[in-house]
Amino acid sequence: MNKIAVVYHSAHGHTEFIARQVADGVTTEDHARVAVRKAEDLIAHPSELTTYDGLILGSPTYLGGVSGTLKTLMDATGGLWRSQQLRGKLAAGFTVSSLPSGDKQSTLQSMFTFCMQHGMIWVGNPILPEQHSGVPDDEAANRLGSWTGLMAQARHGAPADAFPPGDSKGARLFGAHFARTLARLGTSEPVASGSPA
Repeated sequence: MNKIAVVYHSAHGHTEFIARQVADGVTTEDHARVAVRKAEDLIAHPSELTTYDGLILGSPTYLGGVSGTLKTLMDATGGLWRSQQLRGKLAAGFTVSSLPSGDKQSTLQSMFTFCMQHGMIWVGNPILPEQHSGVPDDEAANRLGSWTGLMAQARHGAPADAFPPGDSKGARLFGAHFARTLARLGTSEPVASGSPA
């Protein structure tokens, strides 16, 4: 049974809503267990991340990057980087902003770079934008056309769960894809520092 953590920060509930949709997608796969973890709860104990086989990071996009809270957690993993305790784990990311673009790509790239520095294996978003096959835009999975990771849009001031149905569906498909990818690769133990991968 693979253990997956959805690790997120959410100031107004929108990113938490998508995090839970991603986790719901993971649960559709029999070979995976999922924990939904707040980034702020892990800052003092980042070593808890090593107990999972896969990590899915989530953050709102603030001024073109991850939130300060998620960045603080990322910075707190310096000791794990030195000992390469996250090497070989599967990773992915998602982000939410109030505009269709909102520079969400920069946020995903910062997550990707962080995971690459830890020697993790990044999983993108293979879901084809469904509006190309005639699905109405709001109902289409991957309607924003992101392959680096999952993107979702919550209009400014909207309730935390007021996403277009396609964003929720895309989040569940993304979680399921991550779980299936991890199952195909199998779990991997971290490589000792200084050892070849």
